[in-house]
Amino acid sequence: MPYIGNTAGNRFVASQAATRLSGNGSNKVFTLDHSVASDEDILVSVDGVIQEPSISYVVSNGTTLTFQGSDAPSNGTNNIFVCYLFRTVATVNHPSTSALTATSGTFTGAFTSLGIDDNADATAITIDSSENVGIGETSSLGKLHVKSGDSGASSVSGNANELVVESADYTGITILGENETSIMFGDNEDPDVGRIVYFHGTNTMSFMTNANNAMHIDSIGSVTMPKQPAFLVEGSGQTNLALNATTVITFGTPIFDQNDDFDASTETFTAPVTGKYQFNFSIRCDSVDNTTQYTSPQISTSNKLYSFIWTNNGFDADLDYITFTGSVLADMDAGDTCQIRIYLPSLGAAQLDVVGGNNTFFSGYLAC
Repeated sequence: MPYIGNTAGNRFVASQAATRLSGNGSNKVFTLDHSVASDEDILVSVDGVIQEPSISYVVSNGTTLTFQGSDAPSNGTNNIFVCYLFRTVATVNHPSTSALTATSGTFTGAFTSLGIDDNADATAITIDSSENVGIGETSSLGKLHVKSGDSGASSVSGNANELVVESADYTGITILGENETSIMFGDNEDPDVGRIVYFHGTNTMSFMTNANNAMHIDSIGSVTMPKQPAFLVEGSGQTNLALNATTVITFGTPIFDQNDDFDASTETFTAPVTGKYQFNFSIRCDSVDNTTQYTSPQISTSNKLYSFIWTNNGFDADLDYITFTGSVLADMDAGDTCQIRIYLPSLGAAQLDVVGGNNTFFSGYLAC
């Protein structure tokens, strides 16, 4: 008949079948060598007299033997004999030199696995009681700590200790894929609001913030930043600018405005973030009165006014046209504004015209 039941253990370990205890005339509580489930699981004799279970003695906590009544066992060496009739522990131990195969298992304490290669005494993996995992490391510096070699690190600064990769030599993480490989940043509401992605088909890389493509690097290393503040607007044209006054130069619809920071209705650029902004202008003016002392184009920002002066003295007659240009790298706070203006003094005639189209333009971008 074939064997029915669990596969027999391949090795049995001899275990003690009886426990001998020594009384001292006063002690009534003793500790057993093996755990039992009930009083009837053991046979107890004192000085050769069999004791009645649950009357003469009781067993609690599996291993605590307590004698009942007013008298304790007499004084003597090994005069108390306990024979185990039933045991609650296994009698077959797994050989330490043999492999263990199982579909599941539970470890109640810290878990440590030694290496199985030629460096078998090295620690391969450690899981401590706080669920920190160390690979090649006995004391994890984070939730997962992977260590190669002896790098000597002893602490991790800051809060980025959920994953620690450590090595005494070259250190890195490799992500392999065939289409796209990504690193995601997010929270419970939006798990990939931030992202670094490499596109293998085109060998390009993108950095995304707030689900927008903030920076793109192509296969030859060229970098573009689609959301970087940058704009170019052309003049709409103005006639007979007032004397002894500052006139804001008007512009039409932007040729481009990457982050929608230029407001054509107010002729104003508004800085979306604090930084250094490069501004440039070119203004063609017709009918320049030679009796006007000077013409002063201006880059006017919230923090500072940048003025440029062209003298009109020395001309024998009015100028048919002239182009004024200027540029500045301006310090701007988030919310600061910038306009292009022209100031004319009180002398002369109010006849200066600003020519529109590509003859006059205003551009700017966030430099750093």
